[in-house]
Amino acid sequence: MKRAYSVCLLALALAACASRPPKAGLPPGAAVVPKHGHHGHKTAPAEAAPETPQAQPAVDLAPVPFAQARAAFVRDTAARYGIDPSAIEATLAQAKVLDSVVAAMSRPAERVKPWSEYRPMFITQARIDGGRRFIDAHRDELMRVQARTGVPAEVIVAIIGVETSYGANTGRYKVLDALYTLAFNYPRSGDPAKAEREVRRELFFRDELAQLFALGKEEGFDVATLTGSYAGAMGLGQFMPSSYRQYAVDGDGDGKRNLFTDYDDAFASIANYFVKKGGWQAGGEVVARARLDDGREEFNPADWTPTWTLGDLAHRGYHAADPVQAGARATPVTLDGGDGKQYWLGFRNFYAITRYNNSKMYAMAVYQLSQAIAGKEIPAA
Repeated sequence: MKRAYSVCLLALALAACASRPPKAGLPPGAAVVPKHGHHGHKTAPAEAAPETPQAQPAVDLAPVPFAQARAAFVRDTAARYGIDPSAIEATLAQAKVLDSVVAAMSRPAERVKPWSEYRPMFITQARIDGGRRFIDAHRDELMRVQARTGVPAEVIVAIIGVETSYGANTGRYKVLDALYTLAFNYPRSGDPAKAEREVRRELFFRDELAQLFALGKEEGFDVATLTGSYAGAMGLGQFMPSSYRQYAVDGDGDGKRNLFTDYDDAFASIANYFVKKGGWQAGGEVVARARLDDGREEFNPADWTPTWTLGDLAHRGYHAADPVQAGARATPVTLDGGDGKQYWLGFRNFYAITRYNNSKMYAMAVYQLSQAIAGKEIPAA
């Protein structure tokens, strides 16, 4: 919830999915937000910088012939998930390599947008009004999930609004085709500096393809018929197969986990992702406005975990401008607003939203959209 990242197209709904593919470092994954490139900027705005990647095991960069890689995939997936190899072969025989998916993944990164340009892409009057109508149409189901998990209905709805325009655009690609393409034909730039990241991305999608087979077995899906984004994210909340398996829940007790058309399941699963993956705290704060003392240097941590006490942050010149809970821990968030720098404190629930998409601006946009849907005043961009 997606999730983790973001290498997707603005035209595909300005969304980002749960569980992102590792970005050399970085899921989905399948984020449909502008890529965080550096075109047009000597340095990226602080709010656009991804978290510092964690150390990862070494990977073999030597090319593996397609037939060899495919045969190993069938063998390993069958053994790992207890699936008949002939069934995997029969399904893969239906898969197509899609040039459109390769082209989408190969598209150059866009100029990094500051907050003052980024937010208006997500928070529009049409999206706010759509969210209010969506809540009105599904109020009972949403209130049940809110009462059970502590995740506010408007936050769940804001995720769906950003990811799929309230279900209007859940993706037109066959998930099998998208993942097959990226698992065995992930685009290569030929740049040695990018080789490791490209190999890791391909291996990520190969694992997601294997997880798709496991999901089909567990849920009784015909995986050849499922549709989603060009990176393989599915349903109202755009879950990658691994996140679907790990975080999707049966919200209405019918014995199925259907994130495509069952709103009870979709709402409960998005909330469960926040709670289990992000540590969402019922009743907890998301963000608070802050001020930075004159002459003090901005603090942009490498990790967005809310590690610092208010006292720690005060020593660095940060002070909450809004009331906050005693004993709260936070991380500073800097945004390039239309009237200059904006300083915020992000708490545990802000961190939880960043687990859906590894971007501070995404998390802030989702939160502010949720507040607008709920009828609360939000600050100017």
